[in-house]
Amino acid sequence: MAREAMGKCPVCGSETEVTRITCNSCDTVIEGHFSLCKFCKLTNDQRTFLDVFIKCRGNIKEVEKELGVSYPTVKNKLEDVASALGHKSEPVPEVPGKRKEILDKLNAGEISVEEALSQMKE
Repeated sequence: MAREAMGKCPVCGSETEVTRITCNSCDTVIEGHFSLCKFCKLTNDQRTFLDVFIKCRGNIKEVEKELGVSYPTVKNKLEDVASALGHKSEPVPEVPGKRKEILDKLNAGEISVEEALSQMKE
């Protein structure tokens, strides 16, 4: 049974490399230093999230349903995968006063989007 190559060392957390490739059909062996693709370096959780995200065609509401998590959790997981793939996030502009409190509660999953919108209108 074939196993997936680990992208990070289980002992020290450093990146790993493949040094031997074998053909399952003809038993040809190639030895050298081969780097793993950036997707191979994702954790199992990150790969599972990415699989669901693609399955749902990027529809965050569908991802929420599929994983049983909140909107902020989906956004955090997406940011985590993007960061792991080397994509830097744009800094979030500062939001003054009450609006920041409402957005912080929304991000923490303490209130729903509908509740946040209602509070913003007040």
